Amino acid sequence: MPFSNEVFVVALSGGADSCALTLALKELQERQKLHLRFVLAHFNHSLRGSASDKDEEFVRNLAVKLGFEIFVKRGNLFSMKANLEENARNARYEFLTEIAENLNAYGVLTAHTINDQAETFLMNLLRGSGIRGLSAMKPIRTLKKNSQREIFLIRPLLRWAKRHDTESFCRKQSIEFRLDSMNEQMNFTRVKIRKKLLPLLEEVNPKIIDVLARTARNLANEAEVLSELLKNFASSDLRIRDLKPISSALRQAVLRAWLERELGNLKGLHSVHIEAIENLIISRKSGRIVELPKGISIEKKAGKLYLYKN
Repeated sequence: MPFSNEVFVVALSGGADSCALTLALKELQERQKLHLRFVLAHFNHSLRGSASDKDEEFVRNLAVKLGFEIFVKRGNLFSMKANLEENARNARYEFLTEIAENLNAYGVLTAHTINDQAETFLMNLLRGSGIRGLSAMKPIRTLKKNSQREIFLIRPLLRWAKRHDTESFCRKQSIEFRLDSMNEQMNFTRVKIRKKLLPLLEEVNPKIIDVLARTARNLANEAEVLSELLKNFASSDLRIRDLKPISSALRQAVLRAWLERELGNLKGLHSVHIEAIENLIISRKSGRIVELPKGISIEKKAGKLYLYKN
């Protein structure tokens, strides 16, 4: 990453992780290690009433104290409770991307830690994700490409910092970070994993968080190699005669690569969907169309597979 003459947007929720990242960036600026413009961004989801407003007040005050610019946006997700976690995340990233575009920023910094990586790995494992999903989060990935430049999503803490590290750093800096009460609500999958599943796994292996994060990293490397090998195989349309003779494992890998190429990502698609497309290829009785989530359909026609977005 560049050390000077660039703009970065820093996602600041008010929790220990994002506060620690913000404090560290300020310290690196003061030590003349970084000659960059950092702009803080806070999305107020308005999900916890006055507590959400106090979070906003806290981050505004922290920005003034540290001498950083800050952008704040308020949203209302009560009408979308069916998928609250996903909707909240999408709204936050849309906001961060918008600011980055407006500022012609190099990237967006988020404060995900090793704990987040381990939790994400388990969430994807429980969904039945393949190697892509299990490789979890990358330290750096493209957030958006536009006519001006490529904007990166960067997670500086992902491979070395844990939650207790960020909390300790904030306390040493005399910053009383905010606590989100929604992180205690067991109706959210991530909270169940954090509060129930991980403590059980730690009884078996006290270093389970490190093990899961390392496994995710190893799978990410393997997924990258596989992606390179499959790049030429997964053309814009797939021929049935090429897919039938190969092994099921390779066939499913090709299908994942093809879907990712056509859709941009595999979000919302799981192993059961890949298997349904595979059945379309190898079985005469499976019909000629498979319906996937979000209005996506796969059709077998004239010896090929075609993808349609409704």
